[in-house]
Amino acid sequence: MPFLEIRDLRVSIDDTPIIKSISLNLGAGEILGVAGESGSGKTMMALAIASLLPARAVKTGQICLDGVNLSDANEAEYCKIRGQDIGLVFQEPMSALNPMMTIGRQVAETVRIHKKIGRREAQKMARDTLAKVGLPSSEFSLDRYPHSLSGGQRQRVAIAIAIALQPKLLIADEPTTALDVTTQAEILTLFKQLVYDQGTSLIFVTHDLAVVAQTADYVAVLKDGEIIDQGNIAAVFKSSRHAYTQQLMENAVHVPHRASRTKSAADKSVFPEMGDSPVLEVSNIVHEYHGERKLLGGRKVLRAVDQVSLQIYPNENVALVGESGCGKSTLLRAILGLEKPQSGEIKIFGQHFPTDKVKEMRKLRRLIQVVFQDPFGSFDPRWRVSQLISENFHLFDSPPEGKQAKLKIDQILESVGLRASDADKYPHEFSGGQRQRIAIARALITEPSIIALDEAVSALDVSIRARILDLLAELSDRLEVSYLFVTHDLSVVRSVTDRILVMKAGKIVEQGETAEVFASPKNAYTIDLLKAVPNLSRELSDR
Repeated sequence: MPFLEIRDLRVSIDDTPIIKSISLNLGAGEILGVAGESGSGKTMMALAIASLLPARAVKTGQICLDGVNLSDANEAEYCKIRGQDIGLVFQEPMSALNPMMTIGRQVAETVRIHKKIGRREAQKMARDTLAKVGLPSSEFSLDRYPHSLSGGQRQRVAIAIAIALQPKLLIADEPTTALDVTTQAEILTLFKQLVYDQGTSLIFVTHDLAVVAQTADYVAVLKDGEIIDQGNIAAVFKSSRHAYTQQLMENAVHVPHRASRTKSAADKSVFPEMGDSPVLEVSNIVHEYHGERKLLGGRKVLRAVDQVSLQIYPNENVALVGESGCGKSTLLRAILGLEKPQSGEIKIFGQHFPTDKVKEMRKLRRLIQVVFQDPFGSFDPRWRVSQLISENFHLFDSPPEGKQAKLKIDQILESVGLRASDADKYPHEFSGGQRQRIAIARALITEPSIIALDEAVSALDVSIRARILDLLAELSDRLEVSYLFVTHDLSVVRSVTDRILVMKAGKIVEQGETAEVFASPKNAYTIDLLKAVPNLSRELSDR
């Protein structure tokens, strides 16, 4: 008898079918990879199993867990099931975790909700669970807050919450897309170890087929709310006859998408000024954080950025890569003037960027903009697109108004592949790829010379990512804007950048032309990063 049995699962929202008759089985201690592009219904299927669907959603069909039919369970009954029998790990841990609660209290809270035990015993269980996911109390105090942890460490806390009560079923929805390749490898190993040790069944939702092949025993490929291919990994990936599955595999196996550019800063004949006038110049930046107090007084000092220097030239695309906690995000915040470094200097077109003087900094801020990883998190959900884009008009000496402002907004939306009519919509009315286009439009509205892209495409599936990268390449050529890609995704780095800077422990340990670094990396850390990238062909050859 299967441990998890789903029969004819259907989900609709306002009479629009989202999930169309899904049926599948999963045994105890087995891992099912659920794959498909954005909008295929894979997340909605996971939410349906856990009864976390949107308010207007209607679910029909049968879901049985360990012989118990959950189809007719009400919300009170599901509240007892979630956490104890079904654990959930979501894509973005910073959204899933409570920023006002310590990590120890959040793990202990799950235990105390389902078990009648005291605070001290719950804290002990929290300490043991956090240690199990690689966060021992000797290094990570239970009193730490989520914001003080790296992305990979926060995801480990989210996993600890999900497994604290050793649930029978664990559902992980894109849990590694925001993580660097080495941290991703550690998290995938952790998931497999938990399944092996506890006999937990795991549903792993992802758009990355290489991750599915590396992690899962079986795969279900979704398209338009239906399973169009399923079976064990070798059978589906090696001999699938379905065109959609073959296309997904082709995208995953072949050389990463390369965005076409007609101009490049590496072409000295096109940009003879290269080497003379950088758009952005960072010199000897040092940024330190003061940590917890030591037992005998004083504070621990963490040097997150250690004497870092870099230059970016007109129309040049530069990548800054490194694993979680290497200091790249801290450096980016310093460059953007969001944090003041202890020492060093930042120049834009040769002019000092005064991070400690707001009025003077505003004059140059128009020239440097940013696109964040999660546009939905950086947008005010109550604002229309026109308001979101026009927010940066205050950076102009003479902000456009009235018809001039509307015309500028309409033009910038059309330039990123959206319609002028989209200006009247709200962020929730768009897909992930469309929201990222809005974020790019908001960055472009100030006519910047350089845009920093902070993991801007890491959460997108392969086809949407390719379209966004093509858009960025086209805008770079047409508008002669430079990019600083801050990312852990080496496939993005390889496809769209001219140079690469590799960062480790606050220092730049290797830099050079992108093709050269990929072909013959010199630093051991860079070699390890490249080896850690999941590879579908390699994973299939091992089966």
